[in-house]
Amino acid sequence: MRERRWESRTKLEFGGVLALGERLAALGLEPAVPAKDVICYVEEWPVEAPEDLDRLDPWPTEDVTLVHIREAWRGDFFLLVGAYHTVYRRHQALGTYCSVSHPWRLEKALSTHDGCNMFWVGFRQAHGFIRVRLHTSEVITPGESRAEDRRRLWVEERRRAFQAAITSLDLPIEITTTNGSLALRSADHRTPFFCSWPDAFGPCQFEYNSSDPFEFLVPASRLAATYGGEPAIVRAYLTGFSEPALEEFHSVESGARYAYRCSAHCPLDELPELLLTIAPAGRLYATLCEFQTQRLLPDGEDAWAIIGIMGSEGGFQIEVRLNRAPLREEAMAGWLEQLLSLPVTYAPLPPFP
Repeated sequence: MRERRWESRTKLEFGGVLALGERLAALGLEPAVPAKDVICYVEEWPVEAPEDLDRLDPWPTEDVTLVHIREAWRGDFFLLVGAYHTVYRRHQALGTYCSVSHPWRLEKALSTHDGCNMFWVGFRQAHGFIRVRLHTSEVITPGESRAEDRRRLWVEERRRAFQAAITSLDLPIEITTTNGSLALRSADHRTPFFCSWPDAFGPCQFEYNSSDPFEFLVPASRLAATYGGEPAIVRAYLTGFSEPALEEFHSVESGARYAYRCSAHCPLDELPELLLTIAPAGRLYATLCEFQTQRLLPDGEDAWAIIGIMGSEGGFQIEVRLNRAPLREEAMAGWLEQLLSLPVTYAPLPPFP
């Protein structure tokens, strides 16, 4: 689910982060203390080679993924994915995962959905999958009613967007409207089929699986062709592979730069050291505090809030993510600035990569 999200406008020293934790504790909340172990998510950490991950050895890591990033790419998507699958077959095992993403474009402009979207084709545990995600023009989370007057438009445009992808991929997926929200289901009940990224109008993503890992290579190339041959950012995600296997993936079409993403376990007060380790361009995220908003706003709608720490070159920022807005739209920024004692701006996360 895409969440309502605000972030601080300025960066802090880590001492300011700890001071915010003390401020939240004084309000009766339960923020992480400096010695508490937290899960820190490392993203977009540029590296020169797979073995650079060894720099994170002081901390336990999970879900380690090496990303191959090709910018301004305009090659043959069929050949690229096929090359990744050739290497994948030599190293596939329980827990290994390989996927390649490419943008796709709607033929006609919509008012509630962006024209540029994303799909992934990949391989996991000896089967293939295709995952399609839509990009909405704004974030309206489940339970919110502020776009209720446009519900019919949202649902109809989402149906048209999904139908365009389904037709291009020639998949047996049926689209219906249930209780005023869009619903998808596979006409073949034997096929694993998943919907996710829900908002007030239904799912924004589906994933269709096949026991034949080659089934989606040609359809995915058709969907990629909707981008019109424009230069695209193409990413390949490699999870669960040994360093020798990652070196072999290195031989797939040249021109990629590399970045790691993973989760690391560390005490809260070691975040500055971890940030220094992935400097200068890596980013990290950790949770400082979670709470239900009615603890502070007894007269507001109840929502779940997460106050997070974002680390990047130059220091730390604070983010607040909510599954819905507990106050009227025009009151949210003021309440959050009072809560954090920091100026904030509304900044929903992009739906991809």
